[in-house]
Amino acid sequence: MVPATPPICHGIGVNERTQCAHYHSERDLVAIQFKCCGLFYACIACHDELAGHPTKVWGKDERGHEAILCGNCHSTLSIAAYFACQNSCPMCHAAFNPGCAAHYPLYFDV
Repeated sequence: MVPATPPICHGIGVNERTQCAHYHSERDLVAIQFKCCGLFYACIACHDELAGHPTKVWGKDERGHEAILCGNCHSTLSIAAYFACQNSCPMCHAAFNPGCAAHYPLYFDV
């Protein structure tokens, strides 16, 4: 779903494509809404440096929540849709970084 006004993506050195000081390759286009505060951050390092509270992971029963933001088209995806998207945005087909899967346990109960 493309919101009328894209959510704000918080982080350090974040650009309009949700890339940050920590992750800024051409495929680092995913921001995640954190369960603990409801804010979108470019990555967990940005959250940890700025939020002032510990993270909470999304539970398996919360996979329908639209917690993923495509930095290319600013569509939001459910966690389930993100897991199923095969590393590209289902809306604009921008390529996502497949290496992000290694970090899923930081954000999601897997």
